[in-house]
Amino acid sequence: MFDSHLHLTAERFAGEVDEVIARACAAGVSRMVTVATDVSDARAALDVARRHAGAVFSTAGVHPHDASAWDDASTGALRNLLAELEVVAVGETGLDFHYDYAPRERQLAAFEAQLDLAAESGLPVVVHSRDADDAMLDVLRARGRDVRGVLHCFTGGDELLDAGLDAGWWVSFGGIVTFRSFGTPDQVRRVPWERLMIETDSPYLAPVPMRGRRNEPAFLPHVCERVAELRGARIQETAARTARAALSFYGFETSTGGA
Repeated sequence: MFDSHLHLTAERFAGEVDEVIARACAAGVSRMVTVATDVSDARAALDVARRHAGAVFSTAGVHPHDASAWDDASTGALRNLLAELEVVAVGETGLDFHYDYAPRERQLAAFEAQLDLAAESGLPVVVHSRDADDAMLDVLRARGRDVRGVLHCFTGGDELLDAGLDAGWWVSFGGIVTFRSFGTPDQVRRVPWERLMIETDSPYLAPVPMRGRRNEPAFLPHVCERVAELRGARIQETAARTARAALSFYGFETSTGGA
């Protein structure tokens, strides 16, 4: 299995990263991408990826929560990080109008700048969207075909899902699909296998039956099992197909991959 999005540099994993990765590997999660939230975090993520070469890869980007800190220096710092072999994507970036930790215009500016970096570098972009469907639709329709993107931990509406798929983007689902409150199971079925990924978003959003605990990549099988159930597929098939989709998204040769 491939955990397409998690945060091994989060404070909740401090001092335990090696053990967390070992548990993930023992659970059948052979690859994972630790996703950055700001420039400093991107450097820390790169360090984790280097220490766990072959199993862990990283990204470089600025989360919408941290968009107020975006400036010209951010562009230069991220451009340098994106040149590193272990860094496989820009992000996470995007829009979060639920918390509005950063002014919306600053979120949009940082998002646009990181889309530019993705187009320039040829790397994919990892996109966060929460309660921002209308603004995200505008960006997708204007620029979605310029880059390879994923709508991660998808919780948006059908119109946003359609726009992402129309732009050729990938869609990733996490532990929320296991929650009793998850109300859009048809969305999981509508994403083509070749663009469907799974994730934990660790240490957040632990899936049932682990809900309430610190999430870990070792819990990805619970997400995989629920996605398989919703699609009427076998678990092994779901693990293999979502891993291949992640290998494709992040630019790996699928011939070297596996579930």
